[in-house]
Amino acid sequence: MTQEQLSEHRHISFTAHYTGYMWYVMGISHPAFATSKGKFLTTLLKPLEVWSERVIGGSIRKTLTQRHQMIDMALEKLITQHPDLQVIEIATGLSPRGWSFRQQYPDLRYIEVDLPDMAATKKLALEKAGQPEAEVLAVDLFTPQIQDMFAALAYDAPLVIISEGLVNYFSKDALKTLWTTLAKHGQQFQQFYYLTDICPEPVHHPLAKLVWKSSQLLKFLSRSAFSFHFINPQEVITFVKACGYNHVTIQQPSQTTQNDTEHLGDFVWFVQAEIKK
Repeated sequence: MTQEQLSEHRHISFTAHYTGYMWYVMGISHPAFATSKGKFLTTLLKPLEVWSERVIGGSIRKTLTQRHQMIDMALEKLITQHPDLQVIEIATGLSPRGWSFRQQYPDLRYIEVDLPDMAATKKLALEKAGQPEAEVLAVDLFTPQIQDMFAALAYDAPLVIISEGLVNYFSKDALKTLWTTLAKHGQQFQQFYYLTDICPEPVHHPLAKLVWKSSQLLKFLSRSAFSFHFINPQEVITFVKACGYNHVTIQQPSQTTQNDTEHLGDFVWFVQAEIKK
């Protein structure tokens, strides 16, 4: 029995094929990251996507675009601030971010991490995309293996850890465990940042009940603890700080000021947490 089979979170991986193909369709990825499984899922869900954009005013495609752009912009800003920045992207799936940033910044240390089966798939895809030397690690984040991510890094240089489309699949307790563990390791570095997206509870939407029921379908299909854990930005900030971070900011796509404290109705938020020394 492999470690992939032992991981209780292994069923989430199927969503990586869907998002990987969506990024390819959106023109921001390489064909190597577009799988036949992803194409099948995208074709299957296309009618629902069209209906969702017309009726609900949002869709998976729109949410994917928003979260990907917010994380990319934050990462670019950090690289500008810290030329010696080191990057780890956890649960990387078939995201093109590592491939894209290695092209833009050839000297950037960018490590991609996922469960064994997906890590092997990603490594092969990166080879086909012209990056055979790309660093990809097979790690279960909820085991002592997580230490492997940090083993070859420079502690006298800054580090950023990225997760995208991940945290809502975990229970709140599991999320606290993960974020606390990342903070524990991250605080050893000269400067530590954590970038992630998170989907808040859709309380300020006229079709909130429908969105909630749709999330329960995703929970069933992914055999995960998928849920919405937070209602307003302050709840997120308080929770993240309790995990060991001393500076947290929230960005909502429709935000017009620096300090919006209310849920503005967006389906996804961007979170940047830091440990400053």
